[in-house]
Parts: sequence; structure tokens; C-alpha cells
Amino acid sequence: NRSEVNFLGRISHPNLVKLLGYCMEDNELLLVYEFMAKGSLENHLFRRGAIYEPLPWSLRLKILIGAARGLAFLHSSERQIIYRDFKASNILLDSHFNPKLSDFGLAKHGPDDGESHVTTRVMGTYGYAAPEYVSTGHLYVKSDVYGFGVVLLEMLCGLRALDPSRPSEKLNLVNWAKPLLSDRRRLTQLMDSRLEGQYHARGAFRAAQLTLKCLAGEPKSRPSMKEVVEALEQIEAMKSKSKSREARRDSPSMPRGRGNSPRSDGARTNSRGR
Repeated sequence: NRSEVNFLGRISHPNLVKLLGYCMEDNELLLVYEFMAKGSLENHLFRRGAIYEPLPWSLRLKILIGAARGLAFLHSSERQIIYRDFKASNILLDSHFNPKLSDFGLAKHGPDDGESHVTTRVMGTYGYAAPEYVSTGHLYVKSDVYGFGVVLLEMLCGLRALDPSRPSEKLNLVNWAKPLLSDRRRLTQLMDSRLEGQYHARGAFRAAQLTLKCLAGEPKSRPSMKEVVEALEQIEAMKSKSKSREARRDSPSMPRGRGNSPRSDGARTNSRGR
């Protein structure tokens, strides 16, 4: 629609889908976007079957970081842009699983200087929309952060935000998961079983803590998207560090002397010959 042309025609970022052009005839508007070979995150995260392999932990972090950077860019633009419909189906993936936000039909400019929010008709997707927006129509920049928290939770659990086929206590994922997110010992009950053995336990708990912060009831209690990006990058670095430690542990190491300094090859040979 025209809203997408207005926004995507003026801004550009690696984590926003590119609008290549559009055609308008009478009241019909056709938009032409870049081709996103892997389709939506929703398909890869929730669909089961031979076509869709479970997304590994490292790839989930990569997608989350890219999507968070896209939101952070919108929020930091000259006139803040509130995306308003952040969800897995609006995150598209290219052939290398790089994420790009799509569908800017509900995007809206943020509040003017001195204002905390804009008041608008409630639109979006139930289950992802922030509680203050649903109840009052007050839309904050940090209303997007709540939606990001819901998708972050979906990535941890491998479950949809809302699913009528689940038992009643699990129908709303946020309501069911919040007590588990704050309890390190019970966190494994929440994590997607298909991720077993892939993630650093401390990293998963930090991701759970970040999720709770994003899902805070009050907008001012939620982190900025810039802070979210930084937190996710730290979690990703923890995984990399654990991998490098494993590599060092698995690789043959040179014997060390009592002084903890490596001996020369000659010294090692002599010691064996004794």
C-alpha cells in the first residue's frame, strides 16, 4: 500500500526488504520487492516436515540480531518509525538466512519532540501487540520492543505466540512462559527440545532474561532496540568463546613443565628417551 511506498522509498538498511518499484493503475497498487529465497521465518520455525529442518541455535541468534538491527535502525531514524507489526511471518530470509523486515503497511512515525507516544487505532496481530497499545491505543517506540520479545520467546521455545491446539494453560505463550523465564533451573522445560546440546546454558539464561525485559508491562521498563542488539551480540560471542575452548581442548597440546612453560621438541624427546 501507499504507506509502504512512503517508508521504503525513503529509507534503506541491510535488514529491511528492498522495494524495487511499484505500478499504480486507477486504485490498484502493485509493489515489487527483492526476492527472498528462504521465505519467512515463520515457515522455518514452526512448520514440520522434510522441507523444513529445525533452525540451529547459532542461526536463530543470527536472525534475531539482524531483525533487531532493522528495528533499531527504524527507531533511530530522523523521524522515529514505529514498525507496529513485528512477528515471525514479517521477517523474510534471503538465501544465506539474512533476515529482512517486510510489510510496512502498519508502520507509523513516532511521537513528536516532547511527546511519549502517539494515539492511533489499534491494529496489528493479537499476541504480538504490546498490552498498553491494545488497552489504550497509545503507541510507543518501545511497543515494538514488546513484539520483539514475543518473537525472541518463540525462537527459544519453537512454539507460536498463540495456538488454540495447545492445552489452555499454554494457549498464550507469554503468560505460560514468564514464570519459567525467570527460573534458571526450570528453563530447560521451556527451551525447544530440537536445540538440545547446541546452546551455552549461560547464554540461554541471558536470552531468557532479555526476553523478560522486552516483555515488561511498562514501556519505559523495556530496553531500547540498540540495547537489545548489544545483548544478543554478547550472547552470540559466548557461544563462539565456548566453541574456541572446545577446539583448544580437543586439539593435541604440547606438554608443559612444572613452571607451566612449554618445553622444546628436543626436551620432550629426551624425556621420552629416559
